[in-house]
Amino acid sequence: MSVIKTDICVIGGGSGGLSVAAGAVQMGARVVLFEGNKMGGDCLNYGCVPSKSLLAAAKAAHHHASDGSDAFGVSASGGKVNMAAVKAHIDSVIAEIEPHDSVERFTNLGVRVIEAPASFTGRRQVSGGGVDVKAKYIVVATGSAPFVPPIAGIDKTPYFTNETIFSNTKLPAHLIVIGGGPIGIEMAQGYRRLGAKVTLIEAMKILGRDAKVLVEDLHALLKNEGITILEGTEVISVAGKKGAVKVTTRGGHEGVIEGSDLLVAVGRKPNLDKLNLDAANIRYTNKGILTDNRLRTSNRRVFAIGDVAGRQQFTHIAGYHAGIAIRNMLFRLPAKANAQAVPWVTYTDPELAHVGLTYDDAETKGLKPKRLIIRLADNDRARAERRGEGAIVAVTTKKGKILGASILAPHAGEMIQPWVLAMSAGLKIGAVASFIAPYPTYGEISKRAAGLFYTPKLFSPTTRAVVRFLLRLPL
Repeated sequence: MSVIKTDICVIGGGSGGLSVAAGAVQMGARVVLFEGNKMGGDCLNYGCVPSKSLLAAAKAAHHHASDGSDAFGVSASGGKVNMAAVKAHIDSVIAEIEPHDSVERFTNLGVRVIEAPASFTGRRQVSGGGVDVKAKYIVVATGSAPFVPPIAGIDKTPYFTNETIFSNTKLPAHLIVIGGGPIGIEMAQGYRRLGAKVTLIEAMKILGRDAKVLVEDLHALLKNEGITILEGTEVISVAGKKGAVKVTTRGGHEGVIEGSDLLVAVGRKPNLDKLNLDAANIRYTNKGILTDNRLRTSNRRVFAIGDVAGRQQFTHIAGYHAGIAIRNMLFRLPAKANAQAVPWVTYTDPELAHVGLTYDDAETKGLKPKRLIIRLADNDRARAERRGEGAIVAVTTKKGKILGASILAPHAGEMIQPWVLAMSAGLKIGAVASFIAPYPTYGEISKRAAGLFYTPKLFSPTTRAVVRFLLRLPL
């Protein structure tokens, strides 16, 4: 077995691991990268890229149909969905991005890529693919995998997860989705718009981390599109074969739901099993590797980033973590991860985006928050495009500190970004209220919502009295 000595060894070629490898090698470090599956990880192959590609196809199918087109004076004919062609579209998008994450690109950058899984054999040593690597620093970036709960009958019943559903070339007649988080909700709407009947089962409330008032709006929109959503409903068993599955439930809905296909989307688990973390004295739980704010593990020469670190499970967080790790390793700066301004988006149509605290979160923390709400129906761009469903909810302290913002709108993922910047830079609500927004844009709604913070004082009796007094003064 050959031995390689290097500066940085990265375990995992997903978003976070590739960011560390590319950044570090271009800054002069020697880097070895292990990847035992597909370069690009979950995001490229099974997550963000294929899911958004499917949702784009579903959106095109939905808006090609005649529902709503009469509002513009246009008559459209409904289109027929070719699921094999949808899969080909998904595959082509992945293929366009793959070269950026390929072994060839990283080899050309100077990274030694070993196409094999790796495990720890010591505090600063890993092994895989017939190679022992001794490194000054090691970065664990193995990501996560779909969590499949121990439901009775699940081991004998065919089901999809996000790792398998995008290889589907046949439209389900009736897709049953277990899980009302972002993945479950996105796939429910996507497949409904492609023509499938969809039933979604959630043990609690859908999208429980987001602003309740906006989730309620989205719930109504999904219901109007024909999706059956069963909240407060527990799945107690599943059974069946390909094309004919049965789900037995209790709670909010009690009985047996029959469908053609099953999607399990109840969450994710960190990929820890094959790492042999004990050999490196690295502490961990079933939620992930334990790290400090600098993303160092209990073994200070080992960093954990992305999903495996047991924090927010987003691709953009993995990239952010990569930057924190690089600053600590290469420049020995005590860079720390800050989770106060982490955005997330559920890519339904309209999208649901969020950053910071919700109003309920802020109340629970005793912050006595102010809630600023503007409905999208009051936005002129939304009126012009007949997309008035949704709203913005901004949350501040009484002194104008921005605590959070949530947006339900066609482009909420783009619209949330000024709020992320404002919170990251420590700007107060006045900064959002005073910027010049081009007209007509969806983004104007952020400025209007921020302006509501000043409305009570601006149009108060005191202000009117001051204005009348000043106008009586001689020029």
